[in-house]
Amino acid sequence: MDAGRSLGLHELRRQGPTLILILAVASLTLLGFIILFSATQAHTGGPQTIVRKQAVWLTLALLACGFTAFLNMDFLRPLAWPLAGLVGGLLLLVLVPGVGVTVNGARRWLDLGPMNMQVSDFAKISMIFLLAHYLAANQRYLDSFFKGFFIPFCIVGTFFVLVMAEPDFGTAFLLGLVGCTMLFLAGVRLLYLMPSLAAGGALFAVAIFLDPVRMRRITAFLDVEAHKSDGAYQLWQGILAFGAGGMNGVGLGNGRQQNSFLPEAHTDFIFPIIGEELGLLFSGGAVALFLLIFVLSLVKLRRAPNMFQFLFAAGAILLITSQALINIGVTTGCLPTKGMSLPFISYGGSGLVTMFILTGILINCFRMTNRCPLPNPITL
Repeated sequence: MDAGRSLGLHELRRQGPTLILILAVASLTLLGFIILFSATQAHTGGPQTIVRKQAVWLTLALLACGFTAFLNMDFLRPLAWPLAGLVGGLLLLVLVPGVGVTVNGARRWLDLGPMNMQVSDFAKISMIFLLAHYLAANQRYLDSFFKGFFIPFCIVGTFFVLVMAEPDFGTAFLLGLVGCTMLFLAGVRLLYLMPSLAAGGALFAVAIFLDPVRMRRITAFLDVEAHKSDGAYQLWQGILAFGAGGMNGVGLGNGRQQNSFLPEAHTDFIFPIIGEELGLLFSGGAVALFLLIFVLSLVKLRRAPNMFQFLFAAGAILLITSQALINIGVTTGCLPTKGMSLPFISYGGSGLVTMFILTGILINCFRMTNRCPLPNPITL
């Protein structure tokens, strides 16, 4: 009896983190569907159209997640460079007039007939895959300048520049942040990394300064109330939504912002709808779930079986939680306005599929970690 109980507890400890991860992602996705139905009441075609499309994308996302979770990642490693080349080619194709779809002055999508694909979403996966593969294969050279720093930094820089050209400053910043964090975690020398980060940050700031649209967003962010009728209109309406929701919310379907007051209510600014209709308890709960996913992954990654698995999963969790942090920071007025979806919750097909693939990568790493006999193979 005691032996069986001990075995059961041991199995629960091994599989528990994976189950918690799945439950956290499932809870966020369910919350997304509930609030999406409410936030699209005024949408052309009604909420059923939007929810139906999202359900189709969710089916594809679940298939992609399951496939990724049980895939032999080491078997795919030789495809890292060809995949990066393919994604880079698609990012260039997006920039071609007549091929890339332009929305609000940005050319970020490829027209696939019944749907559009945002290539930069899949660039996130390709970049962390290539970085994890390269850094793991060249561990002995990480102290050197050329192989240890210059080549991986150029990998990050290439994806960064291609996404910036769309232009998509927010996703480019996310790629740069995650890529450089992976270089740091791999052990690239700070002597090379820090000056390059400072120079890259300065160039990024100059690019924002020279872009009138981005500068208006910065100006509006610094004085929201003065620009609440123009540059900060979206942020102001989001703040009003949180204020109206209070602790318990006004109830599903009873929100004011869903009635065309808040632009992009079902995509980039869906978090204020949660705050307005479901209140602080649910919006705070969403934040807690993202924090749970981060902490859980951080604990499990300390026992990753090898450097490749460690870096690949670290890149995945950084992409999920950093994007969530940016979206929540923007919609609560802590960061300048930037169009970036809230993982698992916002409407968007390619974004949903990408997030579930990243979840599959984490589950895959958790599975490999459970098989690892060493107590702590990776030291952070």
